[in-house]
Amino acid sequence: MNIDRMVMAFAGSMILVSLLLSQLHSTHWLWLTTFVGANLLQASFSGFCPLAKFLKKMGLKPGIAFH
Repeated sequence: MNIDRMVMAFAGSMILVSLLLSQLHSTHWLWLTTFVGANLLQASFSGFCPLAKFLKKMGLKPGIAFH
């Protein structure tokens, strides 16, 4: 799995988990959804993603979006 796919999988997982927690625990978990969405949006323009930098240091192969 390359960095691009891992970032999308992680972001999607965080969104789904935060939506589940907002229904089961507290609506404040929607702030996590907001943060993940905002980070994806800024990464689409700037190309900077903290998770992608971390995954690159961990040795994952870069994809097209984050290199």
